[in-house]
Amino acid sequence: MKNITITLDEETARRARVRASERDMSMSRYIGELVRRDIRASDEYQEAMQRYFSSNLVIRRQPGERRATRDELHDRAALRSK
Repeated sequence: MKNITITLDEETARRARVRASERDMSMSRYIGELVRRDIRASDEYQEAMQRYFSSNLVIRRQPGERRATRDELHDRAALRSK
């Protein structure tokens, strides 16, 4: 574990203490959990972007074929009847 020092304004520190107390955690553990959660979310997003851009997802149309309109793409009734 690595110890660090952070600076918070009074209101943020007060609210963080309340949140940590509500979760039966120390301030140190509460802040550590917030940072871990943020890093995990960022890593998951980056991995999802990598998977998407490395996939072979291609929308195929014949030459001269028109694109579907927004209404056609979002027509829920037509999707249900198929």
